[in-house]
Parts: sequence; structure tokens; C-alpha cells
Amino acid sequence: MISGETLRRAIISGANNISTQKKMVDELNVFPVPDGDTGTNMSMTIQNAAKELGVCEGTSISEVAQKAASALLRGARGNSGVILSLLFRGFSKGLKDKAEAEGKDIAKALTLGVEAAYKAVMNPTEGTILTVARVAAEKANASAKAGASAQEVWSVVVQEAEASLEKTPELLPVLKKAGVVDAGGKGLCIIFQGMKQVIDGGDMVEWSESAGAGTATVVREIFSGYSEEITFTYCTEFIVNRENGDDPLGLRAFLETIGDCVVVVDDEDIIKVHVHTNHPGKALEEGLKFGTLTSMKIENMREQHTSKIIEEQQVKAFAEYAAVDPAVQYGFVAVAVGEGIHSLFKDLGCNQVVSGGQTMNPSTDDILNAVHSVPAKTVFVLPNNKNIIMAAEQAITLADRTVIVLPTATIPQGLTAMMAFDPGKNELDNQLAMNEAFANVATGQVTFAARDSDFDGHKIKKGEILALVNNRLSFVDTDLDHAVQKLTRSLLTKSSSFVTLFYGRDVSADDAEKVVELLKTKISSDLEVMLVNGGQPVYYYLISVE
Repeated sequence: MISGETLRRAIISGANNISTQKKMVDELNVFPVPDGDTGTNMSMTIQNAAKELGVCEGTSISEVAQKAASALLRGARGNSGVILSLLFRGFSKGLKDKAEAEGKDIAKALTLGVEAAYKAVMNPTEGTILTVARVAAEKANASAKAGASAQEVWSVVVQEAEASLEKTPELLPVLKKAGVVDAGGKGLCIIFQGMKQVIDGGDMVEWSESAGAGTATVVREIFSGYSEEITFTYCTEFIVNRENGDDPLGLRAFLETIGDCVVVVDDEDIIKVHVHTNHPGKALEEGLKFGTLTSMKIENMREQHTSKIIEEQQVKAFAEYAAVDPAVQYGFVAVAVGEGIHSLFKDLGCNQVVSGGQTMNPSTDDILNAVHSVPAKTVFVLPNNKNIIMAAEQAITLADRTVIVLPTATIPQGLTAMMAFDPGKNELDNQLAMNEAFANVATGQVTFAARDSDFDGHKIKKGEILALVNNRLSFVDTDLDHAVQKLTRSLLTKSSSFVTLFYGRDVSADDAEKVVELLKTKISSDLEVMLVNGGQPVYYYLISVE
């Protein structure tokens, strides 16, 4: 049998194990674009659960699984992180109402997680983390039916996951050609291994201080209600473990009478609270009416020496956006990085722009907090990156209002979708119109190779210029300006007449102006080119053709 305390320590051990090895997992990415963040995303996702479980002791295995699943869901980053959260959501369902778990319970829980993960992926690809989890679950079920104990079943899970991982190159030719296994599958095996160490009766894998180095951080927007003039002294945060069905809107209403910057986010099990107040004790007492309190933190903001330090502390706080009640029909949240691109989305009507993109995927909770800060009954979310879409979709069921995720995979797609919005149309018509608009947008992206690679028929050397169309590699070049000119020409059609060129933070304004002249000289003097200082990292240029 596995107790709640054993599962709690096992999950923390698994989180520590992936955190210490995330860089190695990051480097397994076969696509040479600098976006190898699978290990980082999985580590940050499960560490969110580890933090919750670190203050949770003496509970049933059902309660531990529920707390872990909730924290994983909210902390999910990237596609690998979302899939990981879905696997543990299966644990929550499979272990519901159980004090301890037998072998058959563990097998069932993992199976439910695998089923949920496969359903969430539109076109499941074998040879990935999905395959590794599925094979492990199938073998675990066979072992459980033969009467294996919970510990024996988990040993089978780890053994078969690792065996399946070694076969992923046979299922995905791109892995075989690169000579690597699937990064997500490897991350899952590392987590399972860390859990096994505790389930077998050993000590937890220790957290390493160096594990945090190199973590992809998301630079977030400071919520609009923040002012450098401190009205309320104490930044107060806590989590309520719900013990009744009372509506937390009452808690929010009370907190607004004693402070500002109030954020109250809840699910079936917990209520997360953030408030600036002069009376933190009153906030805690009111929270106790809804259940027991954990993760309490009270900071005296007046003791911060400069407004800059205050701002940095706010970025680390539970929520970066002030939650508001819906007042209008429609609102918008976009994910983007780069000051110029942020400004464009704001100009087009986006209420909030969550900083994030390639190598810096925001979590489901980041997106959810932004949604709750928009005073609208229906909020359209534009992820603008293929690795953020799944995390955004998880916010749909967590939000206290209608959320529509438009699966935009690039910045130009997101901008085009915003321009297609018509306030006179209803929700469904706008969704259809915006989807249709961005589906016709071809995006060019120019970046660099982060490593040597043999990918999709291209021999690529580290540092070479990569030209992509809608995130797919088109060609490799050694000259940046030539790559932009060649890629732009390939995007143009007979009806095209307008090009928007977003230059990144590693390109000077003078160099970008020279590229515009090159396009007019080499392609057509009549070509109309709009040059925008996007300020984006990773990509030298983003190209949109109309």
C-alpha cells in the first residue's frame, strides 16, 4: 500500500529529480531553433505542486493527489507541462476517496491520466511523452491484475516507461536521425524515477540550489492597479483549503473593504488570496471562515528601500493582475514579448498582454490571472505560440467567465485576429471570423541555430540563419539580410502588396532600414513595407505579408 504521506514525498522527490536534470532534457530538442525548454517547462510545472505539498502533511492519498493535480494544472507551462498535469489529474480521479492505494489503484489512476492526455491533444503523435505514459500504464495494469503490490506496480511503471523511451526513435524518424530520445518522455521518466526512490522506502531526491540556474523566467506585466505610493502597508497572501461550499465572492468583497490589489482565485479545493492591507489579521480571520489556511506570507512593503525593489517583489507575488468583475461584453488577452509588439496589441484593443513566447512560456495561472483582470464577460485569448495554446486552453474551465482561446501560433496571426474582431457581431460570429482571418496569414520567422543539427533534410551548423514559414523550417542561410529577402519573396503572392517587418532586439534600426531598401531593390520598388521595432528576443525578424 502507498499512503498519502508517501505519495506526497514521492511527488516532491520527482520534482527535485527533474529540476536537477532539466538542462539535459532541454538539450534533447531536435529542432535547432533556440526553444529547447521541455525540461524547464516540466520542472516548473511540477515544482508548483511540490511547493503546495511541502506544507501539506498527514493527509490521505486522495487529498494529496487532488492538491498535486490542482497545483500542476495551474502551474502548467508548455505542451509538455500540460500533458504532465493531465497525467496527474488522472491520479486525482483514480485515487478519489481513498486513504491508501493498492497496485490496482495506481494502475487505474495512471490509465485515467493517459486517457485524459490523449483526449487533450488534437493529433496525438506516437514516439512522444504520450507513448511513454501509455505503455507504462498498460504494463502497470497487467502487473496489477496479476496481484502485484503498489510498490511492484510502480517499479513496472518506471521500467516500462524507460523501455518505451528507448524505442521512441523507432517511432519518430526525426528522433532517430538526430540520435536522441523524446525530450518529454525523458522528463517523465526522470520524474517517475524520483518518485520510485521514495515509494521503494528510500529518501527523497534532494533539491539542488544549482537546479534553479538557467530556469526560463517569464517577465510579467505589473498589474494596472499598482502605484508607487504605498497606501496599504502589508502585502498579504495565503491559501485556503476549502471546508465548505461558501462563495468566495464574499471573501473578495470583504477584502476590498480593508485593502486594494485584491485577487481571489479558486477551484474545488483551494482559494488563493492576495491583498494589500493595513490589517492582515482581519484578512486571515475572514479566510478562516472558508477553511484552514496554508502558505501564509505577510510582507511590509514600506520597508522596501526603493520603488524598483517594490516592483520586483510584486512580480514575485501570487498574481500580477488585479482581478475585476465583468462590466462589458468582450475583452482580450494576448501573449507576446517585445515592447513594440506589446504596444501593437494594446493599440488594437487588448486589455492585457502577458509577456511570454519562445523559451518563456507563461503558465496556465499566468493566463488565468490576466483573464480575471479583464472586465469582460467573454475574454478572447490569443496565445500566439504553438507551445502556449494548450496551457491557455486549461484556463477555460478554471475561469469565472467565458474564455475563448483562438489557436494563434504566431504574432502576425494574433494581430490579424484582433483586426478581424467586430464589436457589432455576437460571440460565435466573432470567433469564426477571427479564426478564418488568422488561418490565412503566412508568417515568416528568421532566427539562428542554437546547435548543430541534421533536421528535415538540412545539415545545420550552430549559428547559421534559419528561415521558417509558420514555424516550419524553410531553408538555411549564412547571411541574415539575404535570408530576409529570400523568405519575404517566398511569402508573396500575386495579390500581395503589403509587408510588415518586425525587427527584434538584436537588430539595430539602421540595419532594419537597410533590409527594407534591399526588399524594394530586389523584389519591387512598389512593394509597401511597414517597419516595426518589435523588440522581440530569439527572432531577428518576423514577417507578415498581406
